[in-house]
Amino acid sequence: MLPGFCFPVRENARERLGAFRVTISMASLSLRNITKIYPHNGDDAKAAKKKKKSGEPEKKTNLKITEKGVIAVQEFNLEIKDKEFIVLVGPSGCGKSTTLRMVAGLEEISGGELYIGDRLVNDVAPKDRDIAMVFQNYALYPHMTVYENIAFALKLRHTPKDEIDRKVKEAAEILDITQYLGRKPKALSGGQRQRVAIGRAIVREPQVLLMDEPLSNLDAKLRNQMRAEIIKLRERINTTFIYVTHDQTEAMTLGDRIVIMKDGEVQQIGTPQEVFNHPYNLFVAGFIGTPQMNMFDAKLVKKNGKYAVDLNGYVVELSEEKQAALAKNNVAEQDVVLGVRPEHIELVESGIDAKVDVSEMMGSSIHLHVSALGRDIVLIVSTMNMTGAEVAALTGGSSVKFGFAGHVCHVFNKETGVNLEA
Repeated sequence: MLPGFCFPVRENARERLGAFRVTISMASLSLRNITKIYPHNGDDAKAAKKKKKSGEPEKKTNLKITEKGVIAVQEFNLEIKDKEFIVLVGPSGCGKSTTLRMVAGLEEISGGELYIGDRLVNDVAPKDRDIAMVFQNYALYPHMTVYENIAFALKLRHTPKDEIDRKVKEAAEILDITQYLGRKPKALSGGQRQRVAIGRAIVREPQVLLMDEPLSNLDAKLRNQMRAEIIKLRERINTTFIYVTHDQTEAMTLGDRIVIMKDGEVQQIGTPQEVFNHPYNLFVAGFIGTPQMNMFDAKLVKKNGKYAVDLNGYVVELSEEKQAALAKNNVAEQDVVLGVRPEHIELVESGIDAKVDVSEMMGSSIHLHVSALGRDIVLIVSTMNMTGAEVAALTGGSSVKFGFAGHVCHVFNKETGVNLEA
């Protein structure tokens, strides 16, 4: 582990933290039909008028364009509890950072209402919202020392010097950056700079802490370590977190609940386990999970009153839970998109024929990239109960058969992409 990167909490820091916790405010948030529209300029306005006759908004760079302007976020609804850790996740340009900036007051809200606690804050200045934000690029003052960067917001509030000194040193000890207080940001690593940015945020004791892709500038190893440290930090400061990322692994490991966005719209809100086990649509199914969920063209059929999926003659009866959900929705037999995660596919003696293209040894498992049914499919095969000869046999060019059970199947409407169990 790199020096100065982990956050060990010494005993005296734990004692100080007890007092630190008492003073931090907590707040619920309510985002009600929040919308952000960027007004047209120049050619955009002319293009929008021409499209009006079509009746449908034009798609451009993943966002909808209407007469009013470019819709970056539309009808965003979310209730956030005190001390909850919410993660907004989605591909670039989906509107997650814009949503965060509207909460911060850095972007004007075009429509809807934003409440922090019981206070409507649509027109409240950022400095009066009692929030703090950690930016992707750290946003530290290069001419100031670490101490001065952390203390800056407190000085603006005319906080007494002795209180500033106490809070800065407490935060620095919690984040294990005490030894860097006299240094300038240019003398720090990326991970250390990010911790300075976090320290600057938490000394303000905000009701809400906003984090906009704070780990994206770090390498893979540091991201993994910092992710764990953010979890520890969350346990040490009692505040509400809203965290933005495009990395679904960060979302799954950090969030109490995840908000998955695409093209300015919320696709699904749920716990990490809920969105993994019960994806609302094809986008969520494909976005959450690594490697990505395998998708097949299949048929949903009924045999003896029971739902089953027919994949090119390989028929699997669905689990009782799925039977009940489909029956409740009165789902008819139809062509579907069948989704099965790589870790839920097994090698079997009698199943679907496949040819191994690539075999990736990952230690306790092998990732097999195979060709079957006219498409590429990924399987994750555990090596725990396999002999060396069996593992060696799974090489490029070898033939295998695979199958899956009914409780791991996800069936989606072929036209709308919506999960038929939803």
